[in-house]
Amino acid sequence: MISKSGQLSDKPRPCSTAIDLSLSHGPAMAIRVDFADYEAEVPQHQHRQGQLILAHHGAVTCRAGNGVWIVPPNCGVWIPGGVRHSNQVTSNARLTYLFVEPGAAMLPAECCTLSVSPMLREMILRVAELSESDARDAHVDRLMGVMLDELALMPRERLELPVSDHPKIASIAAALLADPSDRRTLGQWAEHVAVGERSLKRLMLQQTGLSFGRWRRQLHLVIALRELAGGATVQQVAGDLGYESTTAFIVMFRKALGTTPSRYFADRLLSAGVT
Repeated sequence: MISKSGQLSDKPRPCSTAIDLSLSHGPAMAIRVDFADYEAEVPQHQHRQGQLILAHHGAVTCRAGNGVWIVPPNCGVWIPGGVRHSNQVTSNARLTYLFVEPGAAMLPAECCTLSVSPMLREMILRVAELSESDARDAHVDRLMGVMLDELALMPRERLELPVSDHPKIASIAAALLADPSDRRTLGQWAEHVAVGERSLKRLMLQQTGLSFGRWRRQLHLVIALRELAGGATVQQVAGDLGYESTTAFIVMFRKALGTTPSRYFADRLLSAGVT
C-alpha cells in the first residue's frame, strides 16, 4: 500500500478506512473486509446502526458490554446500535460487516452470536456487491427485506464468554485471557485477589451466571474456536490451553459443542459449499 508520502508501506491501515456509513441508502448496507490489508485490532467504538459481523474465513473476537463473543466461520455476532465494542481478528480473517438501520428488523436487543444459513450469507454478500446507485433499485429493496427477515429468524449459538467489570472478576478474566493455560484453582485465585474462596464462588456466579469451572471451560472454548479458525492445529491449541493431552481437550470440545474440532470446522465448510 502507499503511504501519504507516496512511498510503499507495509503498515496495515485501520479498519475504519474501509467503512463509510454515509453511503448507506435504505434499511441496510454491507461491506467486505479482508484483514490482510487492515490492522487486526479494531479499538472500542460504536455505531448508530446495529451491526452483524460475519466471518467467512478466520475468526473475530468481539468484546462488548459484559461479554466476549467469538465468531468462527459461518456465524455472526450481532451488536445492537449504540453498544460500544472492540474487535480482534485472526490474521487470515475475511469478514463482512452488515449494518442495519434502527427498527428495520426484529433483531435482539443484546449482543449475541447467530448461526448464519448459506442462503442468508449469499444475500448478505450480494448486498455487499451493490454500488451506491443500486441502493434505490426496487429489486434491491425486496432483497434487503427478505435478507432482514431471514436474519431475524437465525438461531443463537452459545459462543459467548460472560465477563464482568467487577474488579476481582475482571482481574481473573484478564489474567486467564492472557494465559489460558493457567491452572490455578478457585481457592488459589481467591488468595490472589484477596477474598475468601466461598465469597469468590458466590461472586463469580452472581457476576457471570456460571460457576468458576464452567466459566473457565467456556473461556477455553472461545479461545480454541478462535485459534483453530486461525489455522492452529488441535495439538497446538490443546497445549496452549494447558490440557494434559489432546484427547482431554477433544473431550471438552465435544461436551460443549457435540462434535470434535475437526468435524465442527469440516461441517461448517461443507455448509458453505467449500470442498
